[in-house]
Amino acid sequence: MTPVTPATSADGTPASGGDISRRRLLGTAGAVGATGLVLGAAGGAVAYGAANESPTALATVGSTGIAFHDRPHQAGITEPQQAHGHLVAFDLTPGVGRKEAAALMRRWSVLAGELMAGRSAGDGDTGVALDAGPSSLTVTFGFGRSFFDRTSLVAQRPPGLDPLPAFSADQLDARRSDGDLWVQIGANDALVAFHALRAIQKAAGEAARVRWQMNGFNRSPGATTQPMTARNLMGQVDGTGNPKPSEPDFEKRLFVPSGTDHPWLQGGSYAVVRRIRMLLDDWEKLSLTKQERVIGRRKSDGAPLTGGTETTELDLDKAGPDGKLVIPDNAHARISAPEQNGGAAMLRRPFSFHDGIAADGTPDAGLLFICWQADPLRGFVPVQRKLDRGDALSAFIRHEASGLFAVPGAPKKGEYVGQRLLES
Repeated sequence: MTPVTPATSADGTPASGGDISRRRLLGTAGAVGATGLVLGAAGGAVAYGAANESPTALATVGSTGIAFHDRPHQAGITEPQQAHGHLVAFDLTPGVGRKEAAALMRRWSVLAGELMAGRSAGDGDTGVALDAGPSSLTVTFGFGRSFFDRTSLVAQRPPGLDPLPAFSADQLDARRSDGDLWVQIGANDALVAFHALRAIQKAAGEAARVRWQMNGFNRSPGATTQPMTARNLMGQVDGTGNPKPSEPDFEKRLFVPSGTDHPWLQGGSYAVVRRIRMLLDDWEKLSLTKQERVIGRRKSDGAPLTGGTETTELDLDKAGPDGKLVIPDNAHARISAPEQNGGAAMLRRPFSFHDGIAADGTPDAGLLFICWQADPLRGFVPVQRKLDRGDALSAFIRHEASGLFAVPGAPKKGEYVGQRLLES
């Protein structure tokens, strides 16, 4: 099948007249133009202008859109977790170099901008998402270590992409690890997310081939009486200790600052991606009390075992009537706490996964762990080393795949992701 791409000229630049609204294809009035997108009050979010396109406006979940261009960082990092996600890594095909990679990133960036605005994928659109608005779709692009070898840009490869160290709990499958290029797709509608995945794959054309692909999910917006931190498949509140935008060092912890030796990465971040299998049969045999001691938090609300609410700081020195620490010395929350790791912190933004039942009857399920930081050697690596040496949770999880990717800042209107690198 001939790959379908957005309307482009021979050199990969956008051609005019190739894009129409998904809703217009259904016969509703008017395509979404610049006036159909309204900048939100925070975070560069945009609202989908559907009120004048259909007798019935889209519900909130469908109408919410997120900007692709003209923002400090790529979308899909600081936005709330979406209900559906796809992670996919590509390898450049033999013979493809810097020029072809630039054309690919140009195509992908044009396509991502259209899809995130709620418009179609251009000629040959599959029609999967015709009825829907943008549904908080984000498409995020990153470069793996090997990308720089393939494009003869080794001198531009940042030290943050040095290989991650081996950890004792790793049982990594090389076929589902690493990759030249990485794409993270998230949306609050499963069809919108799949539509973006399919469009990105087809737009790769002959330049790149899928190396691995993983599917994930989270709780849907509106499923709880009020917004709350998501739970993982162990039933635990997951993400309580994340850095908050209100913290003065939030940007410093997450994003590469100006003045870096690699200006193309300024405003960007590093994503560590791990497929973590949860040994749920073993975990679910534990009593509630034992599960809570493994984690160091109450299962009901995520609060520390030392008391308070989910956001209460852990009292790591508090002892019980028996003289023992209330939060055990090998509890996951204790070992991963920033104060236990020289202040090392990362923004965790995962998806859960379930890929069926294995031959032995156990669920192939767990966490597509994605964490963001300005420097993985000061974020993920020291925390994982500490966990590797004595985390009580280690007996119930298995790291099966791994990847590390440099994620440039967001492109300006008319630019593409990685342009400063590929045209340097």
